[in-house]
Amino acid sequence: MDINPTFGVFFMTKYDEQFKLAVVLSYEAGTQGSKALAARFGIAASQIRRWIYSYQQHGMDGLRKKTSHYSAEFKLSVLQQMQSEELSATQATALFNIRGGATVVTTWQRLYHEGGLPALQPKQRGRPKMAPAKPTSCTAAPTDSRSLEDLRKENEYLRAEVAYLKKLRALLQAKEQAAPKKRK
Repeated sequence: MDINPTFGVFFMTKYDEQFKLAVVLSYEAGTQGSKALAARFGIAASQIRRWIYSYQQHGMDGLRKKTSHYSAEFKLSVLQQMQSEELSATQATALFNIRGGATVVTTWQRLYHEGGLPALQPKQRGRPKMAPAKPTSCTAAPTDSRSLEDLRKENEYLRAEVAYLKKLRALLQAKEQAAPKKRK
């Protein structure tokens, strides 16, 4: 039987369901143990044992790729059952069909011991949402205490000043262009 893993992005090896099933069935046939299968296929023996446990507990569903987000209550129930039944993290991942291996469950244990149930709450990922912009009212009265007539006069004065500066700039540019250019 020729079994080849499929390779994914970033040199991280991914294995499809048929490959996992073939490895598990080879183990269950009794011809080779997990270490021999690991050497044969170039996979860690612990990975093969995880597939075997998952297959024994959940059948083909245990070998399927699944991404999950777990609630704090689910995480707590897993930890409580581990404590009451004295399960290892690997056994708990197989029993509850948790993806990510035993490190996920041991992380839950550490978080729970450090911060209790609130530490098990899923963290919000990504960029925080922006607060809605406050609408600005265009009809608001000016905050300046000056009267509307004073503001109109100031506006007229500033427009005249801008016009004067524009004319001055134009005259200076015309004078520069009219002056003969000196050569060195």
